[in-house]
Amino acid sequence: MTAPLAEFGLLGPRGVIVVGFVIGVAFGACLERAGLGSARKLMGQFDLTDLAVFKVMFSAIVTAMLGLFWLSQLGMLDVQRVYLPDTFLLPQFLGGALFGVGFALAGLCPGTSCVAAATGRVDGVAVMAGMLAGVLATGAALPSLQRLYLATSRGGLTLPRLLGIPEGVVILVVVGVALTAFAFTARVERRTRSLRSLLRVGNA
Repeated sequence: MTAPLAEFGLLGPRGVIVVGFVIGVAFGACLERAGLGSARKLMGQFDLTDLAVFKVMFSAIVTAMLGLFWLSQLGMLDVQRVYLPDTFLLPQFLGGALFGVGFALAGLCPGTSCVAAATGRVDGVAVMAGMLAGVLATGAALPSLQRLYLATSRGGLTLPRLLGIPEGVVILVVVGVALTAFAFTARVERRTRSLRSLLRVGNA
């Protein structure tokens, strides 16, 4: 049996919906278990006291990357069938900047806002409402934004393709960067907390 199962018709239309729902619930549960349904915890990214979001998401990226690579090498996954969205440099840069501003203001991102709302947090419901309003407004304005939306198209880009380096080398470098980053962020968190403790003692 070769993955992706949906692409080879092994799940059927209902199976795709059921599997997607189960994966979505499991992903949300993992976010909640990691404490990422709390805006206070997420805001720790910006004052460098709690970099859990960075560590959780980077761990997920590395895990998915290694899984895709080794499943492909073992013939259990046809990576050419895995959906790769096209790259549009300018609109994605602007969208990323807008996303960052929204994250900083709300303390939640789309995924974590769903988790927060599901666990009864009012801020999560508010962020979801704002997000849906933004989607509807963008959809209504899309005809006038079409030129910008399709600007600077680069097709489906990956790091190996962009850099001209074998996949295995890129993966090895990314894993090395991740391990180094995890150690570095732990030191940053400790130093920031120590500095805050000293400031509190001084102010007392």
